Amino acid sequence: MFMRSFEMNFLGYSKEDIKVQVEDGNVLVVKAEGHGGKKDEFHGKDKDVVWHVAERGGGRGGDFSREIELPEDVKVDQIKAQVENGVLTIVVPKDATPKTSKVRNINITSKL
Repeated sequence: MFMRSFEMNFLGYSKEDIKVQVEDGNVLVVKAEGHGGKKDEFHGKDKDVVWHVAERGGGRGGDFSREIELPEDVKVDQIKAQVENGVLTIVVPKDATPKTSKVRNINITSKL
């Protein structure tokens, strides 16, 4: 199984201030509410990660929200998150089984 992981800095936030959810089947939503400090950056950790976003400053009261559309090959039910020393690490397992080709032949006629 392949894994992708990425990190976000949440200095000043506690674990209880941060929420990580998957919505609409493949949208990863990261939210933080409260009195947190500066939200610094979000970046891929592994070489095959495709997400690169930078956040500067904060909203009212230190609130933060970010939505990331995940690729189809992610095992959503196995996503894990951890906060340590103000850094949120999210591990996103990738399905290693090759996808079968979705080729569908279309019959061609002389009239529609």
